[in-house]
Amino acid sequence: MFHATVPVQGSGTLTASCGDDPGIACRLTWDITHSTSAAQVVRVYLAGPVSQGLRILFVIVVALFVRAVAHRVINRLTERAATAEAGTERREQRARALGSILRSGVSIVVFGIAALTILGDLGFNLTPLLLSTTVLGVALGFGAQNLVRDYLSGILMLVEDHYGVGDTINVKDATGTVEAMTLLTTRLRDVNGVVWHIRNGTIESVGNESQGWSRAVIDYPVPYGEDLARIRALMEQAAGSLFRERGWRTLMLEKPEVWGAQELSSKEVIMRIVAKTAPMRQWEVARELRARVKAALDAAGVAPAGPDTIVITAPPGDAAASADPGSLAPGAAADSGDDPGEPARKLAA
Repeated sequence: MFHATVPVQGSGTLTASCGDDPGIACRLTWDITHSTSAAQVVRVYLAGPVSQGLRILFVIVVALFVRAVAHRVINRLTERAATAEAGTERREQRARALGSILRSGVSIVVFGIAALTILGDLGFNLTPLLLSTTVLGVALGFGAQNLVRDYLSGILMLVEDHYGVGDTINVKDATGTVEAMTLLTTRLRDVNGVVWHIRNGTIESVGNESQGWSRAVIDYPVPYGEDLARIRALMEQAAGSLFRERGWRTLMLEKPEVWGAQELSSKEVIMRIVAKTAPMRQWEVARELRARVKAALDAAGVAPAGPDTIVITAPPGDAAASADPGSLAPGAAADSGDDPGEPARKLAA
């Protein structure tokens, strides 16, 4: 007669050796050896660390996968934005800079979450860590607020496209061409070759001379007595001849306009003529247009508006002294042919 034996949860059972939820390695060891010591060694020193390592590896793999997918999406978006307008190198540089910022931000967020998950699996209490991190972040924020302001200002300048490398800008006391631009500083070189390093957070207003279009402004003086309608016609003729030339027309967006009398004085009238040009080409257009206007006015016989002539006469009491050679200063020569009543000299101003 056979008697069924019911296993008791003692020291020699699977539950006692491997716990209520035995793993595969511990169960396999127990089935092979029926040794409590061997099963516990496998559970504590092999199955536990291997399982924990596999979980950490899984978190890292998932983080890398998410980061790769996010970077791929960002790269596609930035490349599409960069090629939206053909031939705009400036737009391409701006899009790639923004893409670099987005990729860095995604990497920080993904790996930060992965690190917190791994620390939680390792048994760390995350509450004190998060509290200390928050306090440290607030302290760094107060201590490095200028650095944070520079960084945020650099991001906003890139997003809103205030200026870029190669632009000529006016910032506070500096005017020059932008040579390099980072999220913290802007480096520009002025016309004298001086390099200016300007923190982005200190830039409150900036003037960009290279965006869209520029304007050449020429103020040309003519004598007060000239017919202004005739002068306007001559200026329009000179401007039209410049605009009709193919080489100069590529630099001008519109035909130059004669705005007319800008200033008046007792001797001359300032006539203004303007031309809308491509960015940073206004100076060469202004030089050529000024030369064409001068040539047209000279050909039409318009006299230049020169400086006034100042006449200085000798006072009546000094006439005899000026006529007496002995009253002259030592080393000075007297002219016996001068008339005391005649002006002493004429000075051109």
